[in-house]
Amino acid sequence: MTALPTDSLAELIQRKHACLVQLRDMGRKQFETVLQGTMTALLDVLAEKQRVLAELQRLERELDPFRGQDPQQREWRSPEARQACAQTLERCEALLREIVAQEKESERELVRRRDEAAARLRGIHAASLARGAYVPAPHFAPGQLDLMSER
Repeated sequence: MTALPTDSLAELIQRKHACLVQLRDMGRKQFETVLQGTMTALLDVLAEKQRVLAELQRLERELDPFRGQDPQQREWRSPEARQACAQTLERCEALLREIVAQEKESERELVRRRDEAAARLRGIHAASLARGAYVPAPHFAPGQLDLMSER
């Protein structure tokens, strides 16, 4: 049986779908690590996502020749093959929307945690300044360094 260009198109779309499923699953893991506050694990997930994103970009470049074609002019093995490819493409679009929503949610949570950490640090700094106002400064002999002072 002779290979048709649409065989390649369908296979590329299947591979794209598989990449998007991986990205969605990694996005879930990313959000869990953000909630747990495990930054090392988050960096590991992001590094793995980068690898999958690079594969997705490569697939998109391979799909480029099909973008300029008239879909009505493509020759398919069967109407069922065409329909299956169209359904996979629709699932890809839904996955993309889900992935974008996940990324926004993770970003919001990271910003919230960053702001909380900044507020805690400001509170610690203010407490330290207040404590310093009531605790007498230690006296050092000439030539000794004061490593405790903010002066």
